[in-house]
Amino acid sequence: MAPGYGDVVSAPRGPVDWATAARVAGRIAPPGSTAPRPVLEDLVEGLREVAGVAAEHVVRATRMSPADGRDPAAVSRVIVVDRAGWARANTRMFEVMAAPLADATPRATLAGRRAGGLQVGGVLALLSSKVLGQFDPFTPAPGRPLEAPGEGRLLLVAPNVLHVERELKVPEDDFRLWVALHEQTHALQFAAAPWLAAHLRERSGQLLTDFARTSDEPVGTLMTGLSRVVSGTGSVLDVLTPEQRDLFDEVGAVMALLEGHADVTMDAVGRGVVPSVREIRRKFEARRDSGANARGTGRLVRRLLGMDEKLAQYREGAAFVRAVRRRVGVSGFNEVWTAAAHLPTSAEIAEPDAWVRRVHG
Repeated sequence: MAPGYGDVVSAPRGPVDWATAARVAGRIAPPGSTAPRPVLEDLVEGLREVAGVAAEHVVRATRMSPADGRDPAAVSRVIVVDRAGWARANTRMFEVMAAPLADATPRATLAGRRAGGLQVGGVLALLSSKVLGQFDPFTPAPGRPLEAPGEGRLLLVAPNVLHVERELKVPEDDFRLWVALHEQTHALQFAAAPWLAAHLRERSGQLLTDFARTSDEPVGTLMTGLSRVVSGTGSVLDVLTPEQRDLFDEVGAVMALLEGHADVTMDAVGRGVVPSVREIRRKFEARRDSGANARGTGRLVRRLLGMDEKLAQYREGAAFVRAVRRRVGVSGFNEVWTAAAHLPTSAEIAEPDAWVRRVHG
């Protein structure tokens, strides 16, 4: 049987036992919001439906289209999951992304690999309660090789969507469409720039490989960095060499672009599509800020998972997109998807005019 969205198919190599990671992540991920079965069935079906609708609105708002001429609604495989399903699916994605580590860590012991699996699974279980949706362009469809082109996976985490729409007290249909708009923007980004997934996979793989080769216990070293975050004595970045930090910043700039562009797009469709979009954005940003100001255990979890850095990434990326569009318009901004050389650097994310001068002269 071909592997499914959450199956792990690793060989016994590399620093992480991915099967252990998947079992741990799926087992300890908290279940989240509950509701009567008819409500949950309506939620799942509604999320699947709005994902298709969202794709059409994203095309109009971004003026982008898939490079191969596909129907924009066909550039992603929509999968509605619970928290455990999301955690297992991300185990598979990380396994794909970490494939270069197999050759970089040939001496990894069985005990070390299992310890790595426990650590990775635990982090993914924690993250599972924080994610509304995710587009995964890296994991191939069942039965397809890694390099084969095809649609990515669009994961919508049903209990988290239900929890947040209840917490914000916003119209559920509007909120579900709003979330789907963000994720379908990511799907279109990778469909419009078919080179982008391979580029990110290569750069991330280079970072992971270099990190593994400079550390006897790469997972343990990373966890040491995370412990510094928890204790308030430093950052995960403290364990990186200057060269690794440059790669980290390069990948981070691309992620800021992707997330900022998706955030801008989900609001750009306007009230004609999402009538309560302004209310949703206002309440959602207030919720983000409230989380950033958390204290105690909540603060430690945010630091551990890098959530404050992620929030800054969204906002800096959105500011970059808006600034570039003001200077050169939507079509001028869309030059960013034409080649890897047109991706912004971390310095350009902070200074959009520098990107405009470099790309547009």
